[in-house]
Amino acid sequence: MTRYVALFGSINVGGNRLKMADLRYAFEREEFEDVETVVASGNVLFSFDDRPTDGLEDLFSHMMRDRFDMKSFVAVRTAEEIRAAIEDNPFRADGAENLVHTHFLACQPDPTQFDRLVADQASRGPERLALGGRALFIDFVDGVGNSKLTGPFMARRLGCEGTARNMRSLQRIFDKMT
Repeated sequence: MTRYVALFGSINVGGNRLKMADLRYAFEREEFEDVETVVASGNVLFSFDDRPTDGLEDLFSHMMRDRFDMKSFVAVRTAEEIRAAIEDNPFRADGAENLVHTHFLACQPDPTQFDRLVADQASRGPERLALGGRALFIDFVDGVGNSKLTGPFMARRLGCEGTARNMRSLQRIFDKMT
């Protein structure tokens, strides 16, 4: 069986409060195995027979609407994809682990979309950006809370939704997956 992580966006921020025990139970009811949560912000580890991750993402998005009356973007990744999200991030070596993020995307933006994001963000703040495989690497130099680089802003420029995790959280997730 393959080990996956479901990375939910907008869980336990703003008004979207959800107990991780309830989310874990929803996965168990769907007959996923070895279900556990990591960090109380919508990270669910589970085992399942190989299946395309986009099919799982659709299933979990529907589950959130149906069981919890919440709309939440979800990115599903394997342990190898999480390893790459850590190792391929060019800012992890010289940025603070709580400020360097990998923003997991629903699609792969083309270089023109990425260039537009970089150009539009340049006058808004000091964040450093790099494009990865279905991911955007970000160094929130002055802090996430001070940044004008928001999820909706990135989604409009890149043409797809995403959800981010910092290096510290990604390492904890990866350690639990392996």
